[in-house]
Amino acid sequence: MNIATILEMAAEAFGDRTALVSGATRMTYAELRIAAQRAAMAIRASRARYVALLDVNSPAAPVAIFGAAYAGVPYVPLNYRLTHAEVNELVERIAPAYLVAGADYRALLQPRDDVQVVQREAFLALPDLGQALPEPEEDPRAVAVQLFTSGTTGKPKAAILRHENLMSYIVGTVEFGAAAEDDAVLVTVPPYHIAGISAVLSSTYACRRMVQLDGFDAAAWLHACRAEHVSNVFLVPTMLGRIVDHLMERGEAAALPALRAVAYGGGKMPLSTIQRAMALLPQVDFTNAYGLTETSSTIAVLGPDDHRAAAASEDPLVRKRLASVGRATGAVEIAIRDDDGKPLGTNQPGLVYVRGGQVSGEYLSLGSALDGDGWFCTRDRGYLDEEGYLFLEGRADDVIVRGGENISPGEIEEILLGHPAVADAAVVAVPDEQWGEGVGAVVVLKENARASVAELQDLVKQHLRSSRVPQTIVFRDALPYNELGKVLRRVIRQELSASQVPA
Repeated sequence: MNIATILEMAAEAFGDRTALVSGATRMTYAELRIAAQRAAMAIRASRARYVALLDVNSPAAPVAIFGAAYAGVPYVPLNYRLTHAEVNELVERIAPAYLVAGADYRALLQPRDDVQVVQREAFLALPDLGQALPEPEEDPRAVAVQLFTSGTTGKPKAAILRHENLMSYIVGTVEFGAAAEDDAVLVTVPPYHIAGISAVLSSTYACRRMVQLDGFDAAAWLHACRAEHVSNVFLVPTMLGRIVDHLMERGEAAALPALRAVAYGGGKMPLSTIQRAMALLPQVDFTNAYGLTETSSTIAVLGPDDHRAAAASEDPLVRKRLASVGRATGAVEIAIRDDDGKPLGTNQPGLVYVRGGQVSGEYLSLGSALDGDGWFCTRDRGYLDEEGYLFLEGRADDVIVRGGENISPGEIEEILLGHPAVADAAVVAVPDEQWGEGVGAVVVLKENARASVAELQDLVKQHLRSSRVPQTIVFRDALPYNELGKVLRRVIRQELSASQVPA
């Protein structure tokens, strides 16, 4: 099926239900379908091979997603945080294109004869051309979405998601029409991320009202939750941390009576943050969702019952699961293998592999990264416990190799975060003449708290082998994060490698 079928179903079954709230704009599912179909007519008339979006969250995002699907061309959301040169390099790779731009980002674009730039307001006000509106294309193997990777280690790769991948994810994880009429989801993740796309598709399939924010601010987020009676949200860890801090600093009660479900993902959730959030919002169901662009979003879930069981258990193995990303969804299989591709057993750390219909593992011009049996290597490292709970240890590229010994930054970070004065910590490799690589750490202390380098080194030594004790520890006011809550280890490595501040 084409992903536009999702909107067709929602408009037929719940056409009068509000689909979208964005500032003063409100659209029903019937109106969203008409807007997407009119967009498809304009896209076809332009003869573009791609539909691109350069904008923050706005109604243009769902209209463009479904409009591209009706028109039978890939949807390519672009990162509006990139530089002028970076944006135009990506645009060159998708020309000829029909590009929808927000007013604040049009200046980033270099004029091109083969790119039709349409301002957001004009795109959302396309007229009825008096022609028969298009039916969704029916090729499930056609490309639905193309997402450029961050390109932190080279030229950004273009990850390919076909209609069959996205439909496999939606049908396998969401029940059609499951949302009640007053349910609403608050969308804060940017539209160029897979979480932003899956939010549109899954909410439309559930027939849930989408409330958009064009950026994240804890106070604005809380106001929107209260004003729109939001029932469901997705947050990255840094967002949830800021919301918890905002409530605690101001001594506010959560006062979110409509909020029932908080899903989080996109980065490692500090244990203290989720524990504080559960205490502040005891009525809320928390879910940790782990997924990747190449897997069409979520492949493992730590559900509400898992959260409550782990928080209440006296068994350390069960309590530990609060730091896991849960178990594989019913739509995929997850396995752990060593660096040579050999399967590993329970509690043996290695590379995380996944297989299933929603897994694309495909890149433009590079082809498929699936092996002969359909398995995709995520390049994340982790292990599975006896009950199938997946624990992540970081990216394969983040592993510190000290004298031939592989060291996971995650296990050291967990120890540092256990210190009562530590608010945040990141561990990376630093150059070492004797061992090749050594262990470096950047630590953020809680307000008015104190801790010495020696004290933190002793703490690590008490729990782990001496080879894992950071030889370099520096204190900073904050760690560098991207907008999705992932710590920018590359930036930290560069800083520590350049300074080599002695411990």
